[in-house]
Amino acid sequence: MNQLTRYQGRRALVTGGGSGIGQATVLRMLAEGGRVVAADISEDGLGDTAAKAGDAADRLTTVVVNVADEESVRAGVAAAVTALGGLDVLVNAAGVLRSSHTHETSLDSFEQVLRINLTGTFLMIREAIPALLEGDGAAVVNFSSTSAMFAHPYMAAYAASKGGIQSMTHALAAEYAKRGIRFTAVQPGSISSGMTDGTGASRQSVGPGLPADADMSLFVKLAPALGQGFAGPETVAGVVAMLASEDGKFLTGTEVRVDGGTHF
Repeated sequence: MNQLTRYQGRRALVTGGGSGIGQATVLRMLAEGGRVVAADISEDGLGDTAAKAGDAADRLTTVVVNVADEESVRAGVAAAVTALGGLDVLVNAAGVLRSSHTHETSLDSFEQVLRINLTGTFLMIREAIPALLEGDGAAVVNFSSTSAMFAHPYMAAYAASKGGIQSMTHALAAEYAKRGIRFTAVQPGSISSGMTDGTGASRQSVGPGLPADADMSLFVKLAPALGQGFAGPETVAGVVAMLASEDGKFLTGTEVRVDGGTHF
């Protein structure tokens, strides 16, 4: 198979770039010739990404960003735009997952999930838009989830945040279509990553942690229909790379579900 070079000359900023799908996306865009800034709350995670970049490390810049903090986002986006000399692509992969009985969920816990996942995505987009308006083939890829459309018990806050991201993606696509920025979203499901196994540094050490007495019969479908088990994060990274490239130039205001047919 010929090596893709869709990202030669393209400048991308990827949040959650220290682990999981965010890291896989950084490495995919570097492999396709891009210049990438990986942003993450974990300095150790960013170090791991840089180590895995190999010969492409000279096209990678890392920046520590807490997407839930407005000033951190403002400084991080400014640093990324300066390092890249502009911006063509923004990928919002940073996020956290909390699981609990809803009647036992504290307001602080609920709002933290919304703050990181939904508000964090908004803050990154708001700060990046001025640079994206000057970019070439500008594209934003947001991370929704299968939980936005299908029942995932014990994850009300996560589902609410991801449903909000999906709706916001449509609104932004309409608002900026004539100004040259495309907005799409991916809906990962049945993907093995730091988000699902609790090991991702960018998840601020938050594991999925279903309640000890969780009723697993409430999860109607768990296994991908393709019968291959959970897929690796690179599976989603390939879709993200397509959406933000020239190959996705006619896609905006929509989402792509990547779950191996778990939710037909």
